[in-house]
Amino acid sequence: MRTALILTVLTVLASSPAMSQNSEVRAVPNTAPWDQPFLPPALEWNGASRALLADASNPWITDFERDPAHDFSPDYAATRAWFDRLDAASDLIRIEPFGVSPEGRPIYAVIASKDGAALDPTKPVLLAQAGIHPGEIDGKDAGMMLLRDVAFGDKGDLLDHANLVLIPILSVDGHERASAYSRPNQRGPRIQGWRNTGTNQNLNRDFLKLDQPEMRALRTFINGLKPDLYLDIHVTDGMDYQYDVTFGFNGEFDAFSRSPSSARWLDTVFKPAMNQALEAEGHIPGPLVFGIDDQNPRAGLNDGGLGERFSNGWGDAAHVPTILIENHSLKPYEQRVLGTYVFLEASLRILAENAAPLRAAIAADRALRPAEVLANFGSDPVPHQTRAFKGVLYEAYDSPASGRREIRWLGRPDPELWQLPYYGSRAGLRLRRPTAYWVPGYRTDLIERLRIHGLTMETLDQPRTVSVEMLRLGNPTLASRPNEGHVQASVTEVTPERRDWTYALGSVRVPTDQPLGDIAVLLLEPQSSESFFAWGLFSEVLSRVEYIEGYAIAPLAEAMMAADPTLKAEFEAKLAAEPAFAADGDARLAWFYERTPFYDDRYRLYPVGRED
Repeated sequence: MRTALILTVLTVLASSPAMSQNSEVRAVPNTAPWDQPFLPPALEWNGASRALLADASNPWITDFERDPAHDFSPDYAATRAWFDRLDAASDLIRIEPFGVSPEGRPIYAVIASKDGAALDPTKPVLLAQAGIHPGEIDGKDAGMMLLRDVAFGDKGDLLDHANLVLIPILSVDGHERASAYSRPNQRGPRIQGWRNTGTNQNLNRDFLKLDQPEMRALRTFINGLKPDLYLDIHVTDGMDYQYDVTFGFNGEFDAFSRSPSSARWLDTVFKPAMNQALEAEGHIPGPLVFGIDDQNPRAGLNDGGLGERFSNGWGDAAHVPTILIENHSLKPYEQRVLGTYVFLEASLRILAENAAPLRAAIAADRALRPAEVLANFGSDPVPHQTRAFKGVLYEAYDSPASGRREIRWLGRPDPELWQLPYYGSRAGLRLRRPTAYWVPGYRTDLIERLRIHGLTMETLDQPRTVSVEMLRLGNPTLASRPNEGHVQASVTEVTPERRDWTYALGSVRVPTDQPLGDIAVLLLEPQSSESFFAWGLFSEVLSRVEYIEGYAIAPLAEAMMAADPTLKAEFEAKLAAEPAFAADGDARLAWFYERTPFYDDRYRLYPVGRED
């Protein structure tokens, strides 16, 4: 629980070695309402996993365990210093930097292995990532405890048949924007990092477009590591419920998956074993679902979306089995960290015992080449099924602040098992898979992102004229406000045009007959909501720079009608059918201008070509 943080405590924390110089601690009077408990009461919990906490005499006790309330997480410098000591003291542990943040902090992984400098490729690799949203830092403190127990405790056998790679903090700059006022819906730790990066970007929206240096570094690291299983560790927002550790993956509940064999392994092998492991330690595992109505907890649940901008969506498209963990924000920090420890340990054991069938599933998924690529998933308005759900008792009351009925969670499990409609996602678009795409050489920025993804491509060392299908964008629109540093674009109408197009030196041909072919389609088809175009990265095609004066086009239009009776009939039909057009002299003249060779032939012509 976020306890009252009086000025004295904040002053001590601000001067503590556990707080970095760049951390922000905002001191406020101890009478401030936000320094008093305001979250719903926590459900009673006394799980067996508390036995995992180190004794105070343990020389490798973590800052989280040392804190009497188990409600503290160390800053970047203290975390790195602890891992450096562990690295120096144990042959099983090594630190591998793999990137640098915009503010200059190294981003690093901690590798636990009995293999020495090079990992044995026959052993499966578990990649666990914490701190992509630094306020949701459970995975860092759980990982520190587990790695300590692997190096100096009784968990060394975990590395006999698997290797563990922990990224304790991905968004290192956001981690250091630390405050007692970062996540108002979350119970602990009492000092939390900020959701976005130092450049105010959300890394868990960047898995496909690869805008940010942190995400580009991560993708390069993953491509080299080739993990068999990827855990992305988060904390929820939203409704109260009994579950303390929820997790999910694309393809769960019979939903669509781009990696159906891997999804089947996760659903039938991993999930039952993980649920059993968590329950044995006193935790309540649950499905990764989200309430659809904040004012009515029983209205139903949905899957939160399957988009490739998220870790689980990207992993599904890249055929990297990926689990999104969402610990419940209203559970105490101690409970969440211990549940994450159990999850990490059980994942290693499940992976070690079932590596062969998982690798076979991954290979089968990587061989898929669907003729159509489904895209633009949105919530299905029709529920797929009814799901049993362990809810929490609540009441509604009249709030003088909102002027409406609000929900008050009562901190007690509902003895009745809820039966809630579950709304999945459905595709809004089907994209034809071409043989290849041609990307013009002047877009070196986008070509580099394709390379970082790991896509195989041919780079032209001299100009080449190619017969391609190009798309004319019929009705592009721009978003009314920016998102993630971009003004997004959308287009629903496209007209294909066959062209002989000369691609310059440095242009690339991206074949889709490769394991990451679906990612090429999603990035390069302008109608895809995850495409470069959708993120506003091809806005140059929306600009028209030449025009014609009325004194020039009016007599020209009259001559065009005189020379072409069919054109004249088409114009007159449009006048009769569209009174607004008939009354708009500029629109009438523009109609003729668009039918002359003076009109910009490349206006709204998408420059990426399709090869069939």
